[in-house]
Amino acid sequence: MQLASPGQASIRGKLGTAACMLLASVAPAAARGDASGAVTQVDATMLLYGEQSRTNVIEPTVRVTRIQPSGRSLSGQIVLDAMTGATPTGAMPPGVVDSTATLPPGEEARRVQTMTAASGGGGGGSEHAPDPGAIPLAQFNDTRVALDAEWHEPITSAFGSTLGGYYSREKDYESIGGSARISLDFLHKLTTLTIGGSANQDHVFPSGGTPLPLSDGSVLHEERNAKHVTGGLVGLSRVITRRWLISVNGSRTYEDGYLTEPYKVVSLIDPATGFTAGQITEGRPSTRERSDVMTTMAYHFRSDVLHLSHRYYWDDWGVRSNTFDLKLRHDTGDSSFLQPHLRYYQQSQADFFTFGLVQGAPIPQYASSDYRLGPLQTATAGLTYGFHLPESPGEFTIRAEYILQFGKGHPDNAVGVQQDFDLMPPVNIGSLVAGYSVAF
Repeated sequence: MQLASPGQASIRGKLGTAACMLLASVAPAAARGDASGAVTQVDATMLLYGEQSRTNVIEPTVRVTRIQPSGRSLSGQIVLDAMTGATPTGAMPPGVVDSTATLPPGEEARRVQTMTAASGGGGGGSEHAPDPGAIPLAQFNDTRVALDAEWHEPITSAFGSTLGGYYSREKDYESIGGSARISLDFLHKLTTLTIGGSANQDHVFPSGGTPLPLSDGSVLHEERNAKHVTGGLVGLSRVITRRWLISVNGSRTYEDGYLTEPYKVVSLIDPATGFTAGQITEGRPSTRERSDVMTTMAYHFRSDVLHLSHRYYWDDWGVRSNTFDLKLRHDTGDSSFLQPHLRYYQQSQADFFTFGLVQGAPIPQYASSDYRLGPLQTATAGLTYGFHLPESPGEFTIRAEYILQFGKGHPDNAVGVQQDFDLMPPVNIGSLVAGYSVAF
C-alpha cells in the first residue's frame, strides 16, 4: 500500500482490483499450453477509467509468466498509469449561494476559494471552485511506472514457496518492496494453508516541498519523507465437494512514517455563517495498523460458476468497512462466456475525519477532510464478456463497469450555510477493461 497524490490511492485501488480480476478471469488459458514442456503465458490488459468531471486514467498492463513442467514458474509485470483531471482538495464549499447578495465586510474574498494545486499540476498554481456551492477541486496530472516479479518454487508435491519484488516511481512517490509466502497442501490435498509476509520502503517528496501539518501551508520541512510498511497474511482454503470451494484469508499491516497527504487541506468555517474563512493543511498520525478478514466461496453448477466474497476491514484510525462481491460466470458456448458482477462497499469515517474546523476553536492533534477517510459508500455493476476468435489462439476479455460513489454529505454538525450543501456529492464512475491472454 502507498500514500498517493490526491485521489490516487482510491483510484489505484479500483484499478488494481479491475486489472487483477481480469487477469484472474483469463488465467485458465495457461492450462491449454503443452503440459509436456514449459509454457509461456502472456496476459495483457488496457484499462480506461473516468470519474464524472474529475479523474481520467489510462492503464496498460503486461504480465509474462514462464511455467516449467515441475510447476516452477517465473513471472514479471509492467504497469503504466497515466492520470489527468481534477480531484477534491478536502476544502468545503466557499458558502455563498446568491452571488448578488450583500455580504458582510470582508466576506467578498470568500466567494471564490483558492487552494494549492495537486501533485503534478502544471506550474504549481492555484485552482478555484467554479460554483460557490461546489466541492473545490485541484487539477493534476501524473504518470506512474510499476515493475514486479515473482518466483514460485514447488519444494515438494504438497509444499511450495513464492518470492516477489516490486518497484514503482512517479513524480512525488517512490516505493520498493518484497514479499514471501509458503503454501502447504494436506488432508488429501483438499486443504491448503498459506502464510506470507511483505515489507515496503517508500519515500514521499511532494512538489514544492512538504508542508507542516495543521499549518497555513507556508512552513516547509524536509523534501523526502520516509514511510515503512510491513504486513503478514494467513489463508486457509478447503475443497468441500467436487463443486464447492471455500477460503478464508486474514492479513495485518503496520505502517509508520509520513502518512499525511501533503496536498489535502481542511477548511476553517465561520461559526456564525458557515462561510469558509480560510484553510490549513491536514495532519494524520504517523502510524497505522490495518487488519482484514476475507471469506470467499466458489460453487460450480452444471454450466455456471458462482463467486461470492465478503471482506471486513478495520484499523486503529477508526475506519471500519464491509465489501460484498458477487460474480456469476455463464458459458454461452464452447468459445465464449458472460460474467455479471455486483459489488457494494461501505465504510465508517476515521476518528479524526472532519468536514471542516470551526474558526477560533482549538486545533485538534489530527484532522483530515479527505473523502477517502469519510463515511463513504460505492455500488458497482458490471459485465464481462470473454471469447475466442476462430483460428486465433488465446482468449479476449472485455469488461464494462459502472460505479456510483456516494456518502453521508449532510452531517449533523454542519454550520450555517454548509447545511444547504451536499458535502459528499455522488460521483458517477465508468471503467472499461480489455484483455488478451495466450499460452504457448
